[in-house]
Amino acid sequence: MFEDFSFGKILLILFVLIIFFGPKKIPDIAQSIGKGIREFRKAMRDVSDEIQKPVSEEPKVQPAPKAIDPSVSGSSKADPQSNTELK
Repeated sequence: MFEDFSFGKILLILFVLIIFFGPKKIPDIAQSIGKGIREFRKAMRDVSDEIQKPVSEEPKVQPAPKAIDPSVSGSSKADPQSNTELK
């Protein structure tokens, strides 16, 4: 792909870039390209880590608490309207 690039062609490309963008803007462009590449690599690493995460690390679902059966005898419950206990 890059076998036919000679030193003269590379200098011509750099000259054209300096003409279009100016010497002060080229470092900013290179910096933004570098940041984009780093973000892309980080996102790819995060995705591959998420895929390779073992199943055992997934959170376990706890069973729902059992409902209290009101027909159970022998328990004393407070009447919400009065402050006396019922038996």
